[in-house]
Amino acid sequence: MSTESNKKTSKHSQLWMIISDSHDNIPKIRKFIEVAKQREITHVFHLGDIVSPFMAPYFLLEGVKFIGIFGNNDGEKLFLMQKFQNKLHNQPYEMEESGFRIFLMHEPYALIPAIKSQLYDFVFYGHTHQIDIRKEGRTLVINPGESCGYLTGKATAVILNPETREYEIIEI
Repeated sequence: MSTESNKKTSKHSQLWMIISDSHDNIPKIRKFIEVAKQREITHVFHLGDIVSPFMAPYFLLEGVKFIGIFGNNDGEKLFLMQKFQNKLHNQPYEMEESGFRIFLMHEPYALIPAIKSQLYDFVFYGHTHQIDIRKEGRTLVINPGESCGYLTGKATAVILNPETREYEIIEI
């Protein structure tokens, strides 16, 4: 687990799960969601390539905020939007959550400008199926790797405490 100091605090401790490239791998997603329940995750950020609308029930958990973006393999966008209750966004997507500025993308085509801008507390991206976690100035960059495990043989996600910037790579 890595730790970094951050002066921002909130009334309630949050834990975010950052996940990407699930590619319909139901057995892996069930295990990740079980970890999310056990760890009392408050937010799930999915960085694209969910693929099929039938995956929605696995990600939409009661009491957990879901934020997702479309990836290059998410073809059935209208049905995905319907099943995910309009919680999926075109990318890149900028947002503020709990006082933090976040930039989400699937393909990292805007990665360098997003980091260099230093506008964001967090930049999350996917697509490469490779873990990338690094601090660039004030910005913590996270690619959680692939949750499906198809290309690398490692199914991974990241759990992040946004207030402390402590993170943990979870491998299923």
